[in-house]
Amino acid sequence: MYYVPDGTKKCGYYECEECGERFLSLQLQETIDCPYCEKDFDPEIGPDEVMEEGVAVARLQRVLEGEEEIEKWDKLLSLAITGGDEEWL
Repeated sequence: MYYVPDGTKKCGYYECEECGERFLSLQLQETIDCPYCEKDFDPEIGPDEVMEEGVAVARLQRVLEGEEEIEKWDKLLSLAITGGDEEWL
């Protein structure tokens, strides 16, 4: 899971078109490379292999502003991923 540093005042909430992962990023572009799909990308090829396509694209869903809103979304994403107990919110 990708976290933004404490004290972040503005970040983007992204969803990958390929793998469906949702994450926060300090980048605020309309689309960025998905960090989850990027892990699986292997740019090394042999003499008889074809270079695979680049990493999948994650689209900006919304811009989050303010430390409280970012912290809330970070906790919600953590909860969704871990399936943890919502009492800790």
